[in-house]
Amino acid sequence: QVQLVESGGGLVQAGGSLRLSCAASRRTFSIYAMGWFRQAPGKEREFVARISWSGGRTYYADSMKARFTISIDNAKNTVYLQMNSLKPEDTAVYYCAAQAVPGAKYDYWGQGTQVTVSS
Repeated sequence: QVQLVESGGGLVQAGGSLRLSCAASRRTFSIYAMGWFRQAPGKEREFVARISWSGGRTYYADSMKARFTISIDNAKNTVYLQMNSLKPEDTAVYYCAAQAVPGAKYDYWGQGTQVTVSS
């Protein structure tokens, strides 16, 4: 079973940047793609970005593609989410997830990391 551990969250002022990390371990050979999602208080979880495990393909939610960048370091089995020009509405718990089968649900989830953007 794949294990995912996020880190890098914290408190930042509006306009600032953060880089989230998601370290994958155990059965990483079974991963097809990795995704980042977020959930704000009182709201449903929403998709942020996805990257193929090979790193060749990325996909973003339209509202975030201008400010967020997803990347992967296969040597470290770690996926990153660089977030720039942060806004208070970006405040949420950010989760990474692993997808084993193309087009299928995400099978494995991390515990989440809190990002708080102050105005």
